Amino acid sequence: MAVSASSSTEDLGQKSIGRLLAQYSVPAIIASVATSLYNIVDSIFIGRGVGAMAIAGLAITFPLMNLVAAFCMLIAAGGATISSIFLGQKNFSRATDVVNNVFTLCIIHAVVFGGMALIYLDPILYFFGATDGTIVYAREFMEVILWGTPISFVLIGLNNLMRATGYPKKAMMSALLSVVVNVILAPTFIFVFEWGIKGAAWATVAGQTVALVWVVAHFLSKSSSIHFKLGNKWLSGAIVKRIYAIGMSPFLMNVCACVVVIFINRALLDVGGADGNLCVGAYGIINRTTMFFVMIVFGVTQGMQPILGYNIGAGRFDRVKKTLGRGIWLGVAITFVGWVVSEMFPDSVSRLFTTDETLIEISRDGFRIYFIAYPFVGCQIIIQNFFQSVGRPSLSIFLALTRQLVLLIPFLIFFPRIWGIDGVWGSMAVADFLSFVTAITTLVWWMRHAKLKFETRDGAAGTLSE
Repeated sequence: MAVSASSSTEDLGQKSIGRLLAQYSVPAIIASVATSLYNIVDSIFIGRGVGAMAIAGLAITFPLMNLVAAFCMLIAAGGATISSIFLGQKNFSRATDVVNNVFTLCIIHAVVFGGMALIYLDPILYFFGATDGTIVYAREFMEVILWGTPISFVLIGLNNLMRATGYPKKAMMSALLSVVVNVILAPTFIFVFEWGIKGAAWATVAGQTVALVWVVAHFLSKSSSIHFKLGNKWLSGAIVKRIYAIGMSPFLMNVCACVVVIFINRALLDVGGADGNLCVGAYGIINRTTMFFVMIVFGVTQGMQPILGYNIGAGRFDRVKKTLGRGIWLGVAITFVGWVVSEMFPDSVSRLFTTDETLIEISRDGFRIYFIAYPFVGCQIIIQNFFQSVGRPSLSIFLALTRQLVLLIPFLIFFPRIWGIDGVWGSMAVADFLSFVTAITTLVWWMRHAKLKFETRDGAAGTLSE
């Protein structure tokens, strides 16, 4: 039996914001936590099953992984936002067009990007900071991941659409499926089959494959309110343009993250001396930890996105502001917990990943400096994603570029020259605080100047403009 539009989407404009955030954000948070946990578990298995240098090799892959995420989220984030807005406008045919277009674009991006990265993999990894001691681990891991990009791109793209079109629990289940398969296979491949770091990569791809079957089955089923339709457009210039416009913010954010990690790796290698590779490994441990809490905040933003998109499409600015306020409080609470854990228990966290005492000692100092301003990070992430969700990608892009390029990279160039390794960690803490100030200032300015304009265009509801 087909799910009616009112039962799957109209609650977004009627239920209380608190209940909607619980309905949409809790499954998204669970999915994000699960994803973060299997990244952490992978790193733990690699660190304990392969060694400290493998952790450093894994950290070298982070810039390339950010690029993979960038080209994927360019489609996934834009498609999810546009589909929610169309649903708010009761335009179900156009929402279906978005689903078809997202699927097509994911395949194209995966083949082009994954193929080019495989051809030039070694030069890319050396450029990102690989050394003769870490290249073998980075190469083995990324070769498998890149062959699996068609699977991961389609999975992430369609899973974001599943959540945005009214199925948050099913989107959560796809993430859990991927995690369960990965957690079962990773230790088997690493410790039993002795495949090393490549085993962790194969476990990741296997988990994504199982989850992809679940997601594709949903969009093939006519019982889903929005699903694949052969008669609808599979590659529309107008839709592709809108997807790219809105998805440009997370795309640039991930590209900037790639550039930043290159600067971090090179700075650590330069000032770390003989322990340079271990310094990179320490960053790998810290990065996995901070991303655990960041991904929980992203779960909140994913839950907010369909609520914001629908109510923008329906012209309910009061509900938009209330959703934003609740989201900011949740984001700050999450990163505050991350601050407490990292400042008070840095050694305990590090020992999950490694038994190497030098690596633990380097990580300890990194945790305590890196996380000084961490409670503010949750607010900055919520505000940046808010602008993306309400169709103001230029402001979201501005905030992303401000933290990554305008603030962090100059700090990474100069601070290590004065304070050495502590300068690398301190660069990120200062950039986090200043980007929080910038986000708050931008939001206050926008709230004072933004207006709702209701334009009847083929029966559609209002759009937001300044």
